Amino acid sequence: MYDLHTHSVVSDGTDTPTELAEQAAELGLTGFALCDHDILDGITEARNAGERLGVRVIAGIELSAKYAGVDIHVLGYGINPTPELDKVLAGLRRGRLDRIPRMIQQMDELGVPLTLEEVMAQVSGGSVGRPHVADALVAKGIVAHRDEAFARWLAAGRPAYVPKPTVDLVQGIDLLHQAGAAVVIAHPRIRGAAKVLTDEVLADLVTEHGLDGIEAGHPMHDAATRAQLYALAELLGVIATGSSDCHGTGKIGHELGSVTTPDGVTGELLRIISARGGAV
Repeated sequence: MYDLHTHSVVSDGTDTPTELAEQAAELGLTGFALCDHDILDGITEARNAGERLGVRVIAGIELSAKYAGVDIHVLGYGINPTPELDKVLAGLRRGRLDRIPRMIQQMDELGVPLTLEEVMAQVSGGSVGRPHVADALVAKGIVAHRDEAFARWLAAGRPAYVPKPTVDLVQGIDLLHQAGAAVVIAHPRIRGAAKVLTDEVLADLVTEHGLDGIEAGHPMHDAATRAQLYALAELLGVIATGSSDCHGTGKIGHELGSVTTPDGVTGELLRIISARGGAV
């Protein structure tokens, strides 16, 4: 089995790429995909550890996109970076960093003192986000965990929320395809995505833009939602994946290997990557 959606300290996870590989080996996973937010910097470390431990590591990314005004996450697997993709990713990461002072200012106005230095002390990689603000609040004893910080201040619609930069959904799919990747829509039935990623929209993304798969299995999809998405993927003739969306201790209920994809389905994913000229 494979866990096809994980995060490391390179973005907003709490485990290093090596630690993820070690945990995957302990769990008996065949492999996993490292899909840090808008950054590929952890792939080499993860693959080196995977080779040592006998765990296959798939080079992945979770790209920040937008559709109909709603944030959508797009998983790309088997990426061979292109100059255009590198440029877009660098812009997304720069925008992620630029919004942090605005969030800190809004927190200050809410009577919650926080400094940029305190936030950056929580950052281990090159992709900065709201979880690092949450971690700074945890470190100061203001909240008990990330979920509390998001619920009180940082989630969309809460008083310290600042939108992150994104790319257009179709543009994102095209960029990833051009980099040789197989492209899967992440957790399409959570939060705002559930309102705009209707069955009809997903079907259009498949027929008109070559979407390769749907993340049907996810900790935030209930049993009925998973069953509906697996059936939809079969109807559309695309891959249905299952993944934990592991962030280490940063997300409760998303433990590595808690939701997985069978080896046969992952093999189909790897064949798509190979046919597209991606990194397998």
